[in-house]
Amino acid sequence: MLTLPPLSLYIHIPWCVRKCPYCDFNSHAVTGEIPQQRYIDALLRDFEAELACIQGRQIETIFIGGGTPSLFDAQGIRQILKGISDLAPLSASAEITMEANPGTFEQERFAGFREAGVNRLSIGVQSFDSARLQQLGRIHNSHDALHAAGKAREIGFDNFNLDLMHGLPDQTPETALSDLQQAIDLQPSHLSWYQLTIEPNTEFFSRPPTLPEDEALWEIQEQGQALLAENGYQQYEISAYSQPGKRSQHNLNYWQFGDYLGIGAGAHGKITWPGQQRINRRWKHRQPKAYMDALNTVSGEQDISRDELPFEFMMNALRLTQGVASTVFSPRTGLCIEQIEPLLNKARTKGLLINDSALITPTEQGRLFLNNVLEIFISE
Repeated sequence: MLTLPPLSLYIHIPWCVRKCPYCDFNSHAVTGEIPQQRYIDALLRDFEAELACIQGRQIETIFIGGGTPSLFDAQGIRQILKGISDLAPLSASAEITMEANPGTFEQERFAGFREAGVNRLSIGVQSFDSARLQQLGRIHNSHDALHAAGKAREIGFDNFNLDLMHGLPDQTPETALSDLQQAIDLQPSHLSWYQLTIEPNTEFFSRPPTLPEDEALWEIQEQGQALLAENGYQQYEISAYSQPGKRSQHNLNYWQFGDYLGIGAGAHGKITWPGQQRINRRWKHRQPKAYMDALNTVSGEQDISRDELPFEFMMNALRLTQGVASTVFSPRTGLCIEQIEPLLNKARTKGLLINDSALITPTEQGRLFLNNVLEIFISE
């Protein structure tokens, strides 16, 4: 039987100074002045139209992503968060995260963002190597990257994430691990450390750079994970590492198949309707102008079919190194765990899931070959 899971809110701000060659997110390079007020008005109209989806819940977490949300000024972020809290109940302990670039321009706004209600920053460092940053099309330099964390802490952010990539063009294991050590030395409460992948519809896809060989990538991954563990960063998701008690609550809600509202150009949402025994996904117009002009911001929606639900659940839950309790499956999908028991046993027999009926947890081999695990749960 479906029950209402916790609810999060994702807010998308689509503009950036320059589109990075590896980026496949819905982001648009700024041309002229950003229509900040017009976009904020559209966001709040969008949120008001979604209020029925809340179904009596409070919002547990908010994530403001992009694009580059820190291109908006602090007053704009304050207006967004106040507008949200005026329309819907927020948890008293709500985690409110905002993505920010480490450039000097954005750093000067950190204090204003904190005063506006943001209590967690996610800083897109990507690398501390100026040559690698230039290859990635980033507009900040190594000096900016090194000083952003100190600036955040100085202002009072005791909870912040650093985004760091590895497997970059022409990167060696030595330089990748040096990058990681520099991030650790800054003592962020959370690190998102992930390998660069070449995605379709990006500049890197049409003009691929020279990336490290598989053997070097494996060395980086293996030694990097050991380095993080030695320094007290616990891996709890495929590419997420945190100090004790500092996991991203917003992302955990995604991986545990919770609900989330998505507002903003191209934003996606997932909402459970227990009374109708269905789970619905909806998405908004991608182009900022179309989004701001639309009376109805919803571009499309679709219910997740019962046949698709096991795969959808596993695609999220198995990203967590500790998995989820088996008792979570039924209330989050509306299906009985017995319906997928043969599939779970098949994965356990292959050594891809731990042999424990109380938990749905990937083994170390399962984490390395997650696609092989997920193939077992694809409906035919």
